[in-house]
Parts: sequence; C-alpha cells; structure tokens
Amino acid sequence: MIPSYFEFYNPVKILAGSNALDNLAYELMNLGAKSPLVVTDKGILKAGLLKVIKNAFSDTNIPFSLFDNIPQDSSDLIVKELSNVYRETNSDSLIALGGGSVIDTAKAVNILVTHESDNLFDFVGGDFLKKPLKPLIVVPTTSGTGSEATGVAVIKDSERNIKMGFSSQHLIPDVAILDPRMTLTLPPLLTAATGMDALTHALESSYCLQRNPVSSAFAYSAIQILSNHLVEVIKNPKDPQSRFALSIAAFLAGVGLSNSLAGIVHALGHATGGICGLPHGIAMNIFLPHGLRYNLGKVGDLIGELLLPLAGSEYFSEIPREERSKAAIQFIESLRDSLYHLVSLPRTLKEAQISKEDMNQIAKDAINDGAIAFNPEEVDFKDALNVLMMAYD
Repeated sequence: MIPSYFEFYNPVKILAGSNALDNLAYELMNLGAKSPLVVTDKGILKAGLLKVIKNAFSDTNIPFSLFDNIPQDSSDLIVKELSNVYRETNSDSLIALGGGSVIDTAKAVNILVTHESDNLFDFVGGDFLKKPLKPLIVVPTTSGTGSEATGVAVIKDSERNIKMGFSSQHLIPDVAILDPRMTLTLPPLLTAATGMDALTHALESSYCLQRNPVSSAFAYSAIQILSNHLVEVIKNPKDPQSRFALSIAAFLAGVGLSNSLAGIVHALGHATGGICGLPHGIAMNIFLPHGLRYNLGKVGDLIGELLLPLAGSEYFSEIPREERSKAAIQFIESLRDSLYHLVSLPRTLKEAQISKEDMNQIAKDAINDGAIAFNPEEVDFKDALNVLMMAYD
C-alpha cells in the first residue's frame, strides 16, 4: 500500500569501488576543508588501514590530526574528549575511519564543535540541530551499520548506562567512501555480526510505520545482496567482489533505515547493548526473527513479500501466499544457524551469556527507546519481556 504522503532524503555523495579512497583529498577540497581530524580505533591501526589514508594525502599539502582511541562502545565521555582534541588541533572537518562506533562518535563530536557546546545530551532526540555541521567524510571498515548513509547516531550515557539516540538530517555525512580494501581484514565473526545488522536495517525499514516505496526499494536491494553474499564472504573472506557487495548492501540498508526507521528489534538491541554491553550486530542477529514474528499480526503480508529478495523468485513462487511470512522467518533462522556453525555467532541471549536477571531492566529501557514508536504492533513492558524470554534460549 502506497502512503498518501511520504518524504525521502539522501544527500550523501557516494564514492564506491576499487581505489575509491584515492579521491579523498579532492573531496576534502570540494568541501573547503584544509585541516581534517581523522577519527579511528586501535584495531584499524593494527590492521594497517591508516596507511591507505596517508597515501591519499601523499601528494597534497593537507595536514591531518589523528585520534585513534575510540572504544567498541563509545560514550559521551569519549565524545567530549575528542571534541576538545578537535578544538586544540584547530581542525575544520572530520574523517571517520571505522565501524558504527567510530562513525557515530564522529557525528556526535560534530554536534558539539559546531554548536560550541560541551553537553551532548542537550541535543538528544530528533531534529534538535538547526544548522549544518562541519564537513564529515565517512570511510566504513565494516559492512553493517550503514551509518555512512544515516542521519542517526547512538551514544552511550556513561552515568545512566543507557544508549541515547540523536536524529537529524544535518547528521548525514557529506561523503561516504566505500573502498573494498577497507573491509578485507574484517574478522569472520565481526563480518557475520555486521552483516546481520545490515539485514535487520533492511528488513525493519521494509515494514515499520514510516516505510515508503522509495526506501523499500533500497531495502529490498540490500536484502537480496546480503542473502546472496553474506555466507560466501564468511567462507571466502579475501574475495574483494563479495566484500564490495556487502559494503553496497550496508549502504543501501542504511538509506532505507534513515528514511523509514526501525522497530522492536532495534529497541531491544539498544537496551541490551546499554545494560549488558552486547555488541549491536549480535543483538540484531538474536532479536531479528522474534521481532518479525511479533509483528506478523499487523504486517504479515509485508513480511511475506520479503521472502522474494531473501530466497529468490523460484522458491518464492513455490510457497503459498499465506505461508510466505513464516517461510521468510524460517529462512532467516536457517541463515542464523549457518552463521553459528561457521563462526559461532550467538543466536540466543543464553549463547551470548546474557543473564536473565537483566531482563526486566532491558524491557523497561526498550519500551522507552525511540525506535519502539515506529513498530507496527504496539509494545508494552509485558510484550517486550515476553520477546526477551523467547530470545533467551
């Protein structure tokens, strides 16, 4: 069903393909940036990926500063520290080299330095940013978060142990550079987790309340690419073409998510990550089939249509229409089983060593998460707790 009114926005410039990073200096000059701060983490340095950035600047007069201490689960404390580094180094732009935590941290830093503020939580929620931010170029090193395409950032409140969301069109990066060299060293387990993160973005944005035909087109393409390539990449991690395919899929899913937003799967994932430190991609893998099943009563037909990009036209045509939604969920569960056998990606909260003692607090935080507002089926505390218990073992 086509909505009577919808909006779609995706201003990010995409540079994609082999050696795409060679254009980095040119893109900075186009943005009027002369002194970028490169934001990354220790794992990126260890993998040697910073060398590619340095090579891109080798024939230019552009100096850059470096901050390489972003943790896996960033917080307001890191954002404040990095904002001070930005000011002390007289930087005028940001380059985020890394996964979701690095990219979201760079976005949050951009909020503070643009607004000359030290209190990040003055800007929590949607559309509290009233002016364009500093130039931001994103170079993803994982194929999952899609943050290079979204106007969303999630940062942990270190005092309350809660993940806080920030949403604005001004948070969308200026340029996203998808270079296959940047993901070739990604370990198999992290590849699987980030791949399921991207798949969750695409699936939830296809049936949640703010979906529209344009965002769904991006999401459907992402689902098809991920279904065709995720397991293949795990089996052949050095295949640049399959790696590149996953990067494209993550970007497409990010565009879908940015415009349609998510639902109960993300709400539960944010809450579990905030309370238990569960990595986001693992949380998405655990909660995805349960979130789909919870919403069958309201959007069963839409979920059934997702069987086509998931399993292909031949299998789709063999399944009666009334059985397609359950078949789509079964396909995802089969994919999770494959990933578990290949890289031990947890499928349950028990496998992820999450304690049942945390269930009540996770449920409380989940129903207050911004993503829950866009879930097709209403969710209260009891509902969230029931889904958590189903996901436990």
